[in-house]
Amino acid sequence: MSIVHSMRCRKGTRRTKGDCVAIIAILVGSFALMWTGVAAAGNQSNSKGAFLSSLGTPTMVGSTVPANGDVNPYGIVVVPNTAGKLTRGDTLISNFNDKANAQGTGTTIVEVSPSGTMTTFATISTLPTSDRCPGGVGLTTALSILPGGWVVVGSLPSGAGGVLPLVNPAGCLIVLNSNGAVVETWTNANINGPWDMTEATTGAGADLFIANVLSRPLGTSVTPQSGDASTIVRISVSLSAGAAPRMTGSIIVGSGFISKPNKAALVQGPTGDVLGRNGTLFIAETVQNRIAEIPNALARTTAVADGTMTLSSGGWLNGPLGLTLAPNGDVLAMNGSDGNAVEISPSGHQLAKSTLVRNGSGDLFAAAIATGGHGLLFVNDGTNALDIAKAR
Repeated sequence: MSIVHSMRCRKGTRRTKGDCVAIIAILVGSFALMWTGVAAAGNQSNSKGAFLSSLGTPTMVGSTVPANGDVNPYGIVVVPNTAGKLTRGDTLISNFNDKANAQGTGTTIVEVSPSGTMTTFATISTLPTSDRCPGGVGLTTALSILPGGWVVVGSLPSGAGGVLPLVNPAGCLIVLNSNGAVVETWTNANINGPWDMTEATTGAGADLFIANVLSRPLGTSVTPQSGDASTIVRISVSLSAGAAPRMTGSIIVGSGFISKPNKAALVQGPTGDVLGRNGTLFIAETVQNRIAEIPNALARTTAVADGTMTLSSGGWLNGPLGLTLAPNGDVLAMNGSDGNAVEISPSGHQLAKSTLVRNGSGDLFAAAIATGGHGLLFVNDGTNALDIAKAR
């Protein structure tokens, strides 16, 4: 993947736009230059107490290639409870490419047990006529399991040769029951190229946070270009026993995120998102090589502009893609450009770096914590497999 790095702020630390302006002013003096270098180094150091420091050498759990030959595993979620075909402790994985390795054409979700047994949970080659998905089906990293065993997966379809869809909005969220059957799709103007997703249980049901990469001005139907129009959206979901989940509302909580077409990755933009313990939503801003913040994400009614708050940038980060939350509350970022994982504290300090795939440019995407916190599960695009780094 070709990543454009932005060094607007000091490496490895948390900054707002105002802070960045202040730093620029300070750097006029040579003393400030010296101070900045020391501070940057102080915010990037291996910590023995970090979650990544407790992990052993990664090993393969099992293949993610189903009978139809789909490849390029992207989304990942650990099954929290047994229901239908879902078994607690197994890992669901969405495939992004078909057997010809055409991007944005994968149609399968596979289930891999801790022992490595792989079964096909669902094949979504077509949708019911009553449930449309603008542009078609192409499964992404956006993958969640709602209470009751309802699986939600994002679709960002592509055309022949990896051409991004012209329809606007494009894509949808596909809802399946615990046996892998499609029950409905969710579409609206705020769902436009859903690329990744995280969830939070609420009193009324659940909230899904979607990172879009195809947001464009309404009324336009052109191929997305490099720009800063992509959004982060909170989807409100109502859950009731014996009934399929319902999307009851959506609101943009983050705006102005940079996305751009990319031949190696189809598209780059805001990717991994994860909700911190303090209610802050963390976003992997791949193009700018940083982790952004959206505070008060569960209750927010206005959008935070991209770049307003940064948890961490530069340093060990190298094209961050998937995000997950460590058992200790730290943010774990999967680097798309070197195969490393980076652990960042809620205060913005880069605490540890761990090599998950050696020389692994293009191999990492999504990750999840194994049941009981006993390791880090991650997809390996280079081998089309699910791997794990177990806690020692």
